[in-house]
Amino acid sequence: MRSTQRLDKLLAHAGWGTRSEIKKLVKRGAVTVNGRKVKDSGLQVDPYEDHIQVGSEPVDYKEFIYIMMNKPPGVISATEDVREKTVLDLLGPEASHFRVFPVGRLDKDTEGLLLLTNDGKLAHNLLSPKKEVPKTYFAEVEGIVTDEDRFAFSKGVSLDDGYVTLPAELVILNVDAAADKPLSKIELTIREGKFHQVKRMFQAVGKRVVYLQRISMGSLQLDSHLSPGGYRELTEKELDNLKHSSTE
Repeated sequence: MRSTQRLDKLLAHAGWGTRSEIKKLVKRGAVTVNGRKVKDSGLQVDPYEDHIQVGSEPVDYKEFIYIMMNKPPGVISATEDVREKTVLDLLGPEASHFRVFPVGRLDKDTEGLLLLTNDGKLAHNLLSPKKEVPKTYFAEVEGIVTDEDRFAFSKGVSLDDGYVTLPAELVILNVDAAADKPLSKIELTIREGKFHQVKRMFQAVGKRVVYLQRISMGSLQLDSHLSPGGYRELTEKELDNLKHSSTE
């Protein structure tokens, strides 16, 4: 059974303009379906079987899009805000017309991996507390992070509101104890997403996070070639692995 939809809706979803703009394209004879000019913008078409062109350009239909972004500091993880710049403001027209949204959020001053998509099912699976999808962060922490902290995190720590976190994996990468202000570099993997969780976990052991970057979510690793604010679509392999890790 064919899965069809209106031509104007399909073209709007693919970024060819508003429905009124697409209606004008159709009236000008600029749109063809299977080699024939169409006159009705409400024509039912199959996005996967019918060959659709606007002028000489074929329409590459995608129902869903999956974007990896290296979120820079100073930008909020939201779809819109009257005062602050959002991650959607960083997208070009080739991506923004898909009406994507961030999967979860990073604090305004936090950098790193952020997934944007219009696939609500995948987003739900990745964010569902029941799935316990791991998220790994690199952080620079004021003070000397110790094996005692690592043990405490492995058991779960009590936050300022009394909530006890799930067990987390703390890896101590480097400790500069000789500096005027000792600084530790660590990686932390958590399986939940409480508000300011990484910062609050270190507050619980008397330390302060001064730099935070998310480097992975599930199987998805931040592309080291993406500069802050840069983004790209996921590869098929990345997407397949991410879907698998979100349904385990």
